[in-house]
Amino acid sequence: MEITLDKIISAHNRIKPYIHRTPVITSSTLNSMFGANLYFKCENFQKIGAFKIRGALNAALSLTKESVEKGIATHSSGNHAQAIALSARLLGTNAYIVMPENSPKVKINAVKGYGADIYFCEPTLNAREETMNEVISRTGATFIHPYNDYRIIFGQATACKELIEETGSLDAVIAPVGGGGLLSGTALSARFLGKRTEVYAGEPEGAADAILSFRSGKIEKASFINTIADGLLTTLGDVTLRIIQKNVNDIFLVSDDEIIDAMRLVYERLKIVVEPSSAVAFAAFIKNKELFTGKKTGIILSGGNVDTEKFNFFSK
Repeated sequence: MEITLDKIISAHNRIKPYIHRTPVITSSTLNSMFGANLYFKCENFQKIGAFKIRGALNAALSLTKESVEKGIATHSSGNHAQAIALSARLLGTNAYIVMPENSPKVKINAVKGYGADIYFCEPTLNAREETMNEVISRTGATFIHPYNDYRIIFGQATACKELIEETGSLDAVIAPVGGGGLLSGTALSARFLGKRTEVYAGEPEGAADAILSFRSGKIEKASFINTIADGLLTTLGDVTLRIIQKNVNDIFLVSDDEIIDAMRLVYERLKIVVEPSSAVAFAAFIKNKELFTGKKTGIILSGGNVDTEKFNFFSK
């Protein structure tokens, strides 16, 4: 697949009628605290409450009429599931979603609200894929991968494209990384539209596979999984790894406590709510603030779907 700016622009034009152009927020207080000029791209205000609708819609709108009529399917712990469910509703077709049984209730309820059929499975990648294969063989639906798909990546790239259009060229941009779709897209937009923009990622210590894959050049698994950032539990794919290795400067690990501190600071200073996975990029910035001193830095706040039953993160 040839990767070009035109493909990102085409994706943006394709999805524009359906998505929000989310705001970019700044804070003089945070700028003073950290000695940098920070620009937060607020995808927590996006349709379905997260950036995922960008890639899902681009993929769904790229399908043939015949494929759309048979429905679309995916496996996801939440935000991509919501995105596929809403995409299906917008296209007037069925959505078939495989979700781990421990997915956040707020995301399960949202997927149900969009009218999708949900199939629960054990919280492992193998269980997801096996259940998904069963659903596809029974329904004939088209599988749309949560991240390891160029159509998804080009759609996710539009968030950083908008950020750069709004702010001008950035010295650095930071995104969270799970499967790598958002980070890949962010890196591509930074490469094509930024002027020497450096790209970094934040990853939870409790799901630290991307940093291993980034260093080894092959897909690695985390030695253990234990983090509040439930949206970042998946490993990289072969497509996202190639893009990330070529276009990302570094990946930083952050603890759950550091994620919570970043969430709190966003809540207190920006007056907005973000989910734990979304706060990982800001947590990575805070932990490595010396690297960004004096720099114009963009931070992708990827989503705001917090499970209110667990909204005691700030209590320590």
